Amino acid sequence: MVGLLAAALLLYPIVFSGAFYRDIGVAFLLAAISASAWNVVGGYAGQVSVGHSMFFGLGAYAPLLLYTLWGWPPLVGLPVGILLSVVLAVVIGLPTFRLSGHYFSMATLAVAELIRIFFGAWPLVGGAIGLQGPAVARGWWDLTFRGDLSYYYIFLAVLGLLLVVTFEVERRRFGFYLRATKASERAARSLGVPVRLTKLKALALSATFTSAAGSLYAVKTGFIDPDSGFGILVSVQMVIVAALGGAGTLFGPLVGAMILIPLQTAANTWFGGGGSGLTFIIYGGIIVLIARFEPGGLHELWRRLAPRLWRRAHAA
Repeated sequence: MVGLLAAALLLYPIVFSGAFYRDIGVAFLLAAISASAWNVVGGYAGQVSVGHSMFFGLGAYAPLLLYTLWGWPPLVGLPVGILLSVVLAVVIGLPTFRLSGHYFSMATLAVAELIRIFFGAWPLVGGAIGLQGPAVARGWWDLTFRGDLSYYYIFLAVLGLLLVVTFEVERRRFGFYLRATKASERAARSLGVPVRLTKLKALALSATFTSAAGSLYAVKTGFIDPDSGFGILVSVQMVIVAALGGAGTLFGPLVGAMILIPLQTAANTWFGGGGSGLTFIIYGGIIVLIARFEPGGLHELWRRLAPRLWRRAHAA
């Protein structure tokens, strides 16, 4: 199954070679990376952050800011953005992890919104106008390509690395700590699990790959502003993509991205500028459906329906 998925992702831009389909593929991979990164802390640890755009935005701003100030290649900004995001994760995590449930969610949302407002008024980072990257590539290190094919395989490599890291986390003690923390923090403490340290490590790991996703977005688009970097829709998309496919599962965010990104693209194509408003309606509808009928997402739905389908097939 994993081999078929890998083969499909590798062959997708070759089979669907049109610019439109490749653009959808890149958008799908970016959404899958972001949601899979959020999934580490929101899915496995059960800490529902609604402010993950703060890590995405830092990762997006770092490459273009270094280019604007000193002409450095955007590639150099990727580790800088990751470092800043991990530091922010520790600074934010230490006080906010004293909270739980929706209080923690509101705290992360408030921090992300404060950062967005601050960047929108800070002249060094372009204020509300934002920053632009190199218009013409000076070399491969600028990551400025004419077509989407190169971006597709770069994004795919990052997604593959993230899935491997997540898979290893699942199998190790840290993964069991995460699941125990999600099930019951009090019970986990009674069993000797360092709950706060576990949540802090999960947030730092999640921030690392969320920042990487932001950097990839910035070098691909060549532009970033406060709304596209730190906007609430960035965070909400991560949450919904992961929840739709199945939060706390390895491939849940991929399934969610496979469904949501084509829907989003279709809405923007059919309705033009009005499609951006329709995105909010789609997100809201998905939240209601998941909360009402299937909190475990499509993964949990499949686990419940698969045995019935198997029995019916054998009975037939």
